[in-house]
Amino acid sequence: MGEIEDSGGRSASSGSTGLLLINVGTPSAPTTAAVRRYLGQFLMDPRVLDVPAFRRALLVHLLILPRRARRSADAYRKIWTEQGSPLLRHARELARKVEARLGGRVVAVEPAMRYGEPSIRSALDALATRGCGRVVVLPLYAHWSASATGSALAETYAAAAERWRTPALQVVPPFFDHPAYLDARAALARPSLVAQRPEKVFFTFHGVPVRQLRRERTGCLGEDSCCVPYDGENCGCYRAQCLRTAALLAERLDLPPERYQVCFQSRLGRTPWTRPYADDSLRAAASAGVRRAAILSSFVLDCLETLEELGMRAVADWRRWGGESLTLLPAPNSDPVWVDALVRILDDGLRVDAREAQAAP
Repeated sequence: MGEIEDSGGRSASSGSTGLLLINVGTPSAPTTAAVRRYLGQFLMDPRVLDVPAFRRALLVHLLILPRRARRSADAYRKIWTEQGSPLLRHARELARKVEARLGGRVVAVEPAMRYGEPSIRSALDALATRGCGRVVVLPLYAHWSASATGSALAETYAAAAERWRTPALQVVPPFFDHPAYLDARAALARPSLVAQRPEKVFFTFHGVPVRQLRRERTGCLGEDSCCVPYDGENCGCYRAQCLRTAALLAERLDLPPERYQVCFQSRLGRTPWTRPYADDSLRAAASAGVRRAAILSSFVLDCLETLEELGMRAVADWRRWGGESLTLLPAPNSDPVWVDALVRILDDGLRVDAREAQAAP
């Protein structure tokens, strides 16, 4: 395993480096009030709801929150545990195990949430308290999007800039096609696939509005004709990255094209989002006679979208549409296989960054 190095190639094992693991976030409690605060912060982010500020405020506070907060709180109550939010519990456990796995090569590993607590600002405070003048930032999103990765990094840069002693920041790039990520996902999914023998596997990814894809890439059609093959023209496209991940995972899991499908979940509103939609895809498969299916979600930590949206609602819908079994394949969470993979991703990402910094004029 490679040494964590700074951009000048110097060893950073002297007690000055911290690692920030960023995820989207979670409400503090499964109550309407707490969920309303969380959703308000999330939806008022201009990278999430990318419309003019006045219109965004009207949509969020007059239309979305009055309807969605209570409904979302009901969903959170279904997955809440004695330890609190599943996402936060898994994030803390992952940070603890990664810190132990790094064996002193970083001073501290802190989980951070883009929305809710622990916030990115509080996590940076915790790293500073533990003597970290340099912070490695690893967003736990395999694929790059403006609404997730972009927002997390923008908030990290802003929070770091507010500090009198600004930490040196180094960002690990998206890992959607990293062999360690793909191998870990395949290794964790394979036992369930062997046991359940599904007729079809659905690779699900969080959806994004098509207009955001088109803002990021000129000529984007939001469909397979420009997302495949994955090449230099579409390498920064979220949808193209998702399709690339699915194809590489299918190879590792020996799934021929007719046995898997890519789809996108969690859309909001009436504007077009990345297609095909997960609910439409599941309904069509069940109606076509598929009885046993499995879902492999792109989320690396279990959360509302995996546990309730897929593990409960999608399963109930599947049976209502005529299917027999719909298996949610396990998220990596803090499994040792994923911990080892994440350390490899971290090391490789920093090595690439160091080489690019040394090559810069």
